Amino acid sequence: MSLKNKVLFITGASRGIGEAIALRAARDGAKIAVVAKTTEPHPTLPGTIHTAVEKIIKAGGQAIGIQCDIRFEDQVAAAIKKTVDTFGGIDIVVNNASAINLKNTEETDVSRYDLMHSINARGTWLVSKLAIPYLKKAENPHILNLAPPLSMETKWFAPHTGYTMAKYGMSMCVLGMAGELKKYGIAVNALWPYTMISTAALVIAAKDAPVIRARTPEIMSDAAHLIFTGNSKDITGNFYLDELYLREKGVTDFEKYNTVPGTKLEDLSLDFFLDSNQVSKLLQMRKLANKL
Repeated sequence: MSLKNKVLFITGASRGIGEAIALRAARDGAKIAVVAKTTEPHPTLPGTIHTAVEKIIKAGGQAIGIQCDIRFEDQVAAAIKKTVDTFGGIDIVVNNASAINLKNTEETDVSRYDLMHSINARGTWLVSKLAIPYLKKAENPHILNLAPPLSMETKWFAPHTGYTMAKYGMSMCVLGMAGELKKYGIAVNALWPYTMISTAALVIAAKDAPVIRARTPEIMSDAAHLIFTGNSKDITGNFYLDELYLREKGVTDFEKYNTVPGTKLEDLSLDFFLDSNQVSKLLQMRKLANKL
């Protein structure tokens, strides 16, 4: 199936995973609203809404860049209105924008805590809320949050309580809205990477960490594409892991996603918040694939 002429509203789409999802959809001929704050080059993070738009058009899609801080209702409302006025509606919302701070409670500034919760949990809820009236009119509507499976284990909270609470806020939006919007045929799902994904934000956040063997954002964009082309009435309320979902759909070549060619599966750096049941299923699928 194709995303040709589908309208995607993607937050944080000026770089990283958000941009990769946009470019994958663009190859189908999709129409994309690049929603982000960055209009001028950042001193450490590459990409602006303008550079993303250029890449999308070059890839075969249509695009508009919208400067928007999703912490503010008026800016989100204006961004959605501009998207609808330009492209005629909204078929898919991708809540990708997120703030990260991997510090413990004592070391986390209150302003940083507020920023994470304003963008991650509240921003995701706000964007989804204002997009719902247009998604109700779409033929195959999807909301996809880049959020982890929920797990009430101390190990996911103790190192960075503030960040975990904010990120899990995005996950709880999936849990609640999937049930709330099912009657309208709007799919609400989460997608999370099994391994670390090589983005500029990760490099900065983990600058003092050991060497990270990661994958490219394209593994997330390929998984997202498969979700978007699925029937919204049949798939909702799921917390997908990128590799697990791709394997379930028949993908076998994962070497192409390695940032370091030849990296063995067992040597890849795992991401945070991995649900043990999903990981066990993935490892079983890997073992089966190795026997074929």
